[in-house]
This record gives sequence, C-alpha cells and structure tokens, in this order.
Amino acid sequence: MADNGEQKCVIQSILDTDLYKITMQAAVLKHFPNVKVIYKYTNRSPQFTFNKASIDWLNIQFKLLETIQVTPDEIKYLKDKVPYLPDSFMKYIGQKDFRLRPSEQLDFQYELVPGTKDEYTLKLFVEGYWKDTIMYEIPLLALISEAYFRFIDKDWDYEGQEQMAFEKANTLFEHNCSFTEFGSRRRRSLHGQDLVMQGIVRASKLSPNNEKLLLGTSNVYFAKKYDILPVGTVAHEWFMGIAALTGDYINANKDAMDYWIETFGKEHAGLALTDTFGTDDYLKNFKPPYTDYYFGVRQDSGDPIEFTEKIAHFYNDELKLPKFSKTICYSDSLNVEKVIKYDEVARKYGFKATFGIGTSFTNDYRKKSDPAVKSEPLNIVIKLLTVDGKHAIKLSDNLGKNMGDPETVQRVKKELGYIEREWEGISEAHRWS
Repeated sequence: MADNGEQKCVIQSILDTDLYKITMQAAVLKHFPNVKVIYKYTNRSPQFTFNKASIDWLNIQFKLLETIQVTPDEIKYLKDKVPYLPDSFMKYIGQKDFRLRPSEQLDFQYELVPGTKDEYTLKLFVEGYWKDTIMYEIPLLALISEAYFRFIDKDWDYEGQEQMAFEKANTLFEHNCSFTEFGSRRRRSLHGQDLVMQGIVRASKLSPNNEKLLLGTSNVYFAKKYDILPVGTVAHEWFMGIAALTGDYINANKDAMDYWIETFGKEHAGLALTDTFGTDDYLKNFKPPYTDYYFGVRQDSGDPIEFTEKIAHFYNDELKLPKFSKTICYSDSLNVEKVIKYDEVARKYGFKATFGIGTSFTNDYRKKSDPAVKSEPLNIVIKLLTVDGKHAIKLSDNLGKNMGDPETVQRVKKELGYIEREWEGISEAHRWS
C-alpha cells in the first residue's frame, strides 16, 4: 500500500471521533471547566516501530488538525441525534474560535532505536484544559495507526474489505446478535473504515430484523454519513480523572456516576463501565437507584465468561432482578466467533447481549504477498497521565491493562483491596494476531 503523497488533513471533521468523547467533553465542561490535564501515548505492542517518513507525515497531519472547525450542519446534527447534550456545551463547541490547537497542546517526540538507522519509538503528550484536550485521543490514535500502514507495513491492500465486513455483519445478523461498530481508534485508515461501514450497512439493509440488530456506530462522522445511530456513553477516562482530582478512590465510581447523571439525567445514564478500578470495587457502589438508571453494564477487560457469571450473581442473586431485564455489552477484542460464543453465554445467564466490535472490523487485513499471514494491527492507547498535577491511574480487570504511576497504583490497590488478575486469553503485544 503506497503513500500517495497527499498532505491534506485525513481527519475531515471534528465528528470523526467516538460519541463518548463528545458526551464526556460536555460533562467535563459542566463540572471541571478549569481543570488541566496531561495525556500520554502508549504503544502496548512495542515491537512495532516507526520510520522517519511516517513521522514526517504525522507532523504534518497533527498540525492540520488545527484547521478543523465544527460546522453549523454538524451542530444541527448533534442537536437532532444527541438531544441530551447541554445547551451550554453546544454553544461552546459552536464558537468560531473553538478548535484543536496542536501547536500549543501537543508535544510530539521520537527516539531512534539503538543499533538501527531508521526505526523510531514515538513519544506523545497532550497538555491543556481537560474540556479541550479530551478531543485529541481518537484522531491521534487513528492517524498513528494510518501512518504505520502507509509507511512501514505496506504489504496489504483494500481488496475485499467491504465484502468481508458485509459477510461478518451478515453472519452476526443470522445469529441474531446485535452490535455497534467500534473501530475508529485502531482503524487501518479513514478509507478502510469507510469500506467497512459500507459493508455493514449493506448487510443491515437485507431485512428489517438486520436493521434492528445494527445498533449503530461509535463514530459520529460515519453515523452521520450513513444515517445510523451514533452510540456510546462513557470511557475509563471519566472515572480516572475524577478519582485523580478528588483522591478519593473509595467513592470514585459513585462520584463519577453522580456527576454523569447530573449532566445528562438518569434517563440517559446508559451502560455502566465497571472496570476502571476493578469490577469488584465498582459493584460496592453500584446499588439502587444507580442500578435502576443504568440499563446494563459494559465488559471491557478480563475474562468475559467470569464477568458474566459475576454480574449474574450481582443482578439476579443480590438484587433479585428478573432475568433478561438487564444488558451486557461486550467490547474487548471481539471477533465474529467470540460474539456468537458470548451471546450464548449471556443468554444462559439471563442477559440481553450487545457487542462493540472494533479492530476486528476496521483493521483485519492479510499480507498481500502471503494471504495466509495476518497484517497485524497495533495496540496503541492514549490515557490520562495527570489531572491538575495528580497522577491518574487505571486498574481494570486484567493486569495487562493496568497503567499509571507505579507508586499510586500500588497505594490504590491496597486501599481498594484490589486482587491481581491476569487473563491468559489476551496478549497485549499481539492482541489481534
């Protein structure tokens, strides 16, 4: 796959991001407008390095982010499709001077790998007010991934991508599995995600039942383009930021839920994300009325089957809720086979199941020179590093996803009684190999 040499901005819209970044931005604006943060980029697959050509391209693309502005049509779309966004937020992003400012907020560095001539590791930090810098994560990750597959791994092409997405979606529909496309952050490219969306939407048009099972996409730009629902609630960042600000990890989950409900109303609580500091800790605070407000939970780390068993005990045995009154959304490194398997597990334990499917849709490629070999995606993340100078950490339900200042991590583990768990089903360095 050769680079075409274009130097226009790949990110064409501020809406080319996940919905939960927009909802979190609205909540941050309301509650923490003067809080400053630092984000840090991490490559969990460090065997993938970059060359100077990819770095030069990224420097151009990062600078071009400053040219993107919210259009009146996009404001109208958000008001129509996400009507619970506060008016104050819509006015804020609708200002003429609202935009990303990478020249001020982005610190992009790179280091030559010792003993090599053109292999580099990337260092990237974003710094500024939380209400503004929160919008960098998805476009930066998408650009870094695209850079790698433009300039380093070029042994692939787009042939069959739309059809493969169509067939995957159709298989899921045939098994009555409902899902959301979730693949913006680690997509092969903008064009590649577009092809995937075309295939998914084409499959959804085969029957009214298929259209019902396609819940939407997390990417607001593509939701608008293909007239399907933008879907998403909240990310770990929300819990990490509040915990870092308050220093109160015992009540961090409760505080995060309270702020969220105050922003959007209990009717828009959505799915509860349980694993920022371990699901066991979350469930200590996840009691009525919160369990009434949230229509279910999202599983994003650890063993999905163990999680399902734990949540079944919590909802059915402890809270005495009727079976199939709640939903589990599975969203961790899924493919078609896993979705079908976990859908059966969810039904066995009395849950409705939905699925957020990302990289398996938007970065599933084979080597052009040898189709038997996978062109492996990167496992890259951007997470909060500090919030008003205080360390932000994440524990999750899987040791491999824990991150943050080691001293703070150890202190919080002890404070919460966190139990170390490492799920052998996932290799962070080769998550989609």
